[in-house]
Amino acid sequence: MTGRRSSSATTATSGAAAPAARVTIAEIAREAGVSAPTVSKVLNGHDQVAPETRARVEELLQRHNYLRRRARPKKTVGLIDLVIREVDSLWAGEVLQGVQGAAAEHGTEVVVTATHGTTTQTVRWLDNVSKRGSDGIILAVTDLTPAQHKQVNSLDIPLAVVDPVGSLDAGVPTVGATNWQGGMAATQHLLDLGHRRIGILQGLEEALCARARLDGYRAALEGAGIAVDPALQQPGDFYYTTGYSGMRNLLALPKPPTAVFASSDLMALGAYEAIRQAGLRVATDVSIVGFDDVPNAAWASPPLTTVRQPLREMAALAARIVLQGAEAVLPGPTLRMELATHLVVRESTGAAPGVSTN
Repeated sequence: MTGRRSSSATTATSGAAAPAARVTIAEIAREAGVSAPTVSKVLNGHDQVAPETRARVEELLQRHNYLRRRARPKKTVGLIDLVIREVDSLWAGEVLQGVQGAAAEHGTEVVVTATHGTTTQTVRWLDNVSKRGSDGIILAVTDLTPAQHKQVNSLDIPLAVVDPVGSLDAGVPTVGATNWQGGMAATQHLLDLGHRRIGILQGLEEALCARARLDGYRAALEGAGIAVDPALQQPGDFYYTTGYSGMRNLLALPKPPTAVFASSDLMALGAYEAIRQAGLRVATDVSIVGFDDVPNAAWASPPLTTVRQPLREMAALAARIVLQGAEAVLPGPTLRMELATHLVVRESTGAAPGVSTN
């Protein structure tokens, strides 16, 4: 057994007290109410820690007689990493602009990696970042395996997540939006227009934001006394093609929906094309609500009613977290930040067939 002497060994020494078992960084972090990376920053002399947090950690380190390694000089490489599922969408463009804007404030460049939903590109990125280093990592709707999470943690690089996918280690800051409220607002808008048969094009199943939007949709229906029909729930992944195929499936039902909530604007635009090909009209025959409010939502024909989430602000906040430290950016002890969503009503929604707007 290491790190602790037995009582007999203590007696054999010249009256010296046995050293206590060395406290770990994780134990210090738990007692201080911060993350392990924050304790590591204090130990390594990083300045991205709030003064009161630094003082609390330092006091605990001293109280527990934590044996410090020789402090290493702070090393920065002038780069942060944005790891994102895809880059070929306006959603990704909004995220990238938010990260780049915040990085520019700190004189830092951004390295972008698209995983395409596979592990191959993620493995290649992890190999690259372990060789060149990084001042921070931002994951945007991107999943890591437990082994990859462990590898990222071993790099001792600040990490923040935009719209988490899958489970995360405790202490990882996350930035999202009020997705449940947004899903409920979208569905309630359709209910207020008289629609009672409302479908949903779901987002990526593993994404917490997609599940929250689905739960908001269900809550609105249940609040109106309408049973949730599984046939009206189409799986998807936030992208155009699954919006198109999901809408075709909904229109093929014996009793199609008169309105649909799409979990992203891209899926809503895919639904537009399926409706057009079926010889129907958006708003007149089928009302559509999207989610995101990317720039082309307002350019669609007809302009898309959607739930706006502040993507640039979300991404910028994640970048500031890794560059400045969570304690300096997030209010209070929380590591989960949700920015507000709101409904933007345009021309893709109308009254349900047979319902008067007067």
